[in-house]
Amino acid sequence: MPQDEKLAAVVSNAAQDIGSFIRTQREAAQVSVRQLAEKAGVSNPYLSQIERGLRKPSADVLSQIAKALRVSAEVLYIRAGILEPSEKSEVRDAIITDTAITERQKQVLLDIYTSFCEQNEAVRIQADEEPTTDQTPTNHSLTESNNHTNQ
Repeated sequence: MPQDEKLAAVVSNAAQDIGSFIRTQREAAQVSVRQLAEKAGVSNPYLSQIERGLRKPSADVLSQIAKALRVSAEVLYIRAGILEPSEKSEVRDAIITDTAITERQKQVLLDIYTSFCEQNEAVRIQADEEPTTDQTPTNHSLTESNNHTNQ
């Protein structure tokens, strides 16, 4: 199979994967194709083509669809192959999949959580790099201490 055909197959598979995922999310939200298209600001036929894997949407369109479905745009980007999955975290997953908060609120929570994790990691690294000091005085320090008291 020539390189161009392999690339076309990969793009087609990614389009089908994101399309079926969007369809599943839409059905779970009990929203029609027409309703989702209207909320996302795309045409009904275009959304239908995305769901059937005939079109691969841009990042902007995925973002609009994510907002309309109240799911994380990051999840759609990963499904579409636009973004690499990040390190697994139950906290991140819980925030991303929570439907009770807005995308903006999710992003703020993720930013704060990431900041805390980075801060804790920096403290841990700093603690690992600090030399351990022996609390028992050496003969040299005892001699110096005695010299100062004798003067």
